[in-house]
Amino acid sequence: MGPKYEENGNEDREKPLIVKHDADETGHREELVMVYLSTAVAVCGSYAFGTCVGYSSPTQFSIMDELNLSYSQAMRLSSVICSAGWLAIYLAKEPMVLYLGRFLSGYSIGIISYVVPMFVGEISPNKLRGALSSTNQLSIVIGLSAVYVIGAFVGWRILALLGVVPCGLLFLGLFFIPESPRWLAMNGEEEEEFEAALRKLRGKHADISYERSTIQEYLTILQTLPKVTFLNLFDRSNYRAVIISVGLMAFQQFVGINGIVFYSTEIFKSAGFNPRLGTILFGVLQVGVTAGGALLIDRTGRRPLLMMSASGLLLGNLLIAFSFFFKAHSVAPTLVPNLAILGVLVYIAFFSIGMGAGPWLIMSEVFPLHVKGLGGGLVTLMNWFGSWVISYTFNFLMLWSSHGTFFLYAFVCLLAAIFIYQMVPETKGRRLEEIHASLNS
Repeated sequence: MGPKYEENGNEDREKPLIVKHDADETGHREELVMVYLSTAVAVCGSYAFGTCVGYSSPTQFSIMDELNLSYSQAMRLSSVICSAGWLAIYLAKEPMVLYLGRFLSGYSIGIISYVVPMFVGEISPNKLRGALSSTNQLSIVIGLSAVYVIGAFVGWRILALLGVVPCGLLFLGLFFIPESPRWLAMNGEEEEEFEAALRKLRGKHADISYERSTIQEYLTILQTLPKVTFLNLFDRSNYRAVIISVGLMAFQQFVGINGIVFYSTEIFKSAGFNPRLGTILFGVLQVGVTAGGALLIDRTGRRPLLMMSASGLLLGNLLIAFSFFFKAHSVAPTLVPNLAILGVLVYIAFFSIGMGAGPWLIMSEVFPLHVKGLGGGLVTLMNWFGSWVISYTFNFLMLWSSHGTFFLYAFVCLLAAIFIYQMVPETKGRRLEEIHASLNS
């Protein structure tokens, strides 16, 4: 921590996270018509941005279905679109090109956020499905941390160009891996192709007879069902999967994760802690704990980790809430920074160990194959909607009450723990077909 920062540390501690200003004289209502009109026109741009970013969530299943895209083909298409987006950002000479780049990269992320957990969940052996599916969240936080670290040393154009690298690896790597055997069987591909993909995944000498027959018997039943519509998600045989998946994804966002992530720097600074050092600790902890969670999830099970995660998030939010409460009432000023920093680190550690990867994993496990596309799209839409709600409302909540904001998030964490205890089944070590049958019983 540099001396310059120390010199201003006490002053920063006295400043609120978000400063409230007295309202200026705004004139009569008639005089503000043009202000209102101008604002309405301007926020059409915000709406356009939201539709661009969110477009892929509700449409991805329909696009894959009508164009008959497999998981691999969807990921390959996404890698091309994402690469084009990063290159547009790198080459941008005017704002419109930059906007195009962000739209393309955002659209591809929407596809990837749905396809990757589904694909990994379908190809994984029962005993490794939790750990392998958790690598989705682990890779996300590694990517976030890498951008934080590399971005401190290179310009924004070079950082955008480096974003092409994982897209290229994805595009090339897909030529060397098989398609999901369940997808091949579900879409009527030749039995030899289905068996070859399953054999390639399990090894030349593995006994795949039981898994092959289980998948085929299950698909035989599904093929007797009528064509799926959105309303079928709420049939008696599917509604539990919808409630579990959508509920978990809603709680993942409404416990306040984006408020913590997006404003962690300001929280550190307001508490009088070096924000750069705090961000580094944040990233390192997130990667380490997510990796630990991936190793534990197939040993301890999904429910224990999710319960532990929700309880830890409750504790983290309470620590941050009390730090702002003490600060607002000038109680134990030397304790305030330590409480805030500890709260943020506890929060991100417990989020990473369960609620980060858990909802995506559960989503990939509980939906039957014939509704997995629609169900996954709905869950992904909830994820992006919840992310927007928390990001949008965080500033307003902080203006209302800094400590009240985190007490509110703590209450949501309590509700999340109750929901997990009452609704979420243990799926550890069970075949996907067994999980679907148990939800229908």
